[in-house]
Amino acid sequence: MGRKRTRARKLIYFCVAGLILLPYFGCALLTENQKVEARKVAVRNEESQRKEETSKILSEHLLRARKLLEQRDYDGSLKENQRILSLSGQNPPGDEALFNMGLLYAHFGNPKKDNGRSIGFFRKLAKDYPYSPLAVQARIWMGILQENEKLNQTIQKLNQVIEESKKVDIEIEEKKREKAK
Repeated sequence: MGRKRTRARKLIYFCVAGLILLPYFGCALLTENQKVEARKVAVRNEESQRKEETSKILSEHLLRARKLLEQRDYDGSLKENQRILSLSGQNPPGDEALFNMGLLYAHFGNPKKDNGRSIGFFRKLAKDYPYSPLAVQARIWMGILQENEKLNQTIQKLNQVIEESKKVDIEIEEKKREKAK
């Protein structure tokens, strides 16, 4: 029986020693957790700084694109908007860049005016950024441009009919002159 008491004492001593050392290990674990949390906070701060820097760069590109459009430099404005789109990816102000590109190709003063490309940019905006406030405007522009294309096609057909009827009128007049002789 003496042995069991010795083991019980050793066990009690071991438990007491463990209880004494527990706060030290706990503090060590807490400081390690604090280090991990501090690293996470530092990474978040770095990410937010990068986002702010990117946001500043993108806003500068947007301002340049607007100024170039005001100066009627459509190619320069288009290039700036393409840079914005490539830098922003699927995030704002990519939606604004797509909208501006659609407007550039629909602009009456643009010598490279192309309603088809304009509709394509507006369609991409509505698809990639469905919750953007510009998506509604893009859909409106798409409708207007598509209607304009239909009307232009109708005008072309009517002009062809007019030309054909002029030819027929000329032929009729020539036949009347021949009969009158």
